[in-house]
Amino acid sequence: QVQLVESGGGLVQAGGSLRLSCAASGRTFSSYAMAWFRQAPGKEREFVATIKWSGSVTDYADTVKGRFTISRDNAKNTVYLQMNSLKPEDTAVYYCAVCRYTYSVSRRLDDYNYWGRGTQVTVSS
Repeated sequence: QVQLVESGGGLVQAGGSLRLSCAASGRTFSSYAMAWFRQAPGKEREFVATIKWSGSVTDYADTVKGRFTISRDNAKNTVYLQMNSLKPEDTAVYYCAVCRYTYSVSRRLDDYNYWGRGTQVTVSS
């Protein structure tokens, strides 16, 4: 059974940093892009960042570009999101996901077929 488990969320002051991790189990995802999405209360889930299977290509939402860094360790079947210079508007539940297509990256929710349960990130002003 495939499982994605996020960790590393919490409460942080504006300007602070957090590092999220997402550990996958049940199968290997080394051929698939992985991504982070987030959902704030009352809002739709939105794309944050994605990384190609090889780690050679990354893509970020404009709202986090320059502040967040996505990375992965295929040997550990884990993807990370380093979040710096956090802002109150970054407050959301953060989800990791695995792309349903091999060897491609995407910003579209529908292109991801495995999801974690999410980890809460709260940034106070």
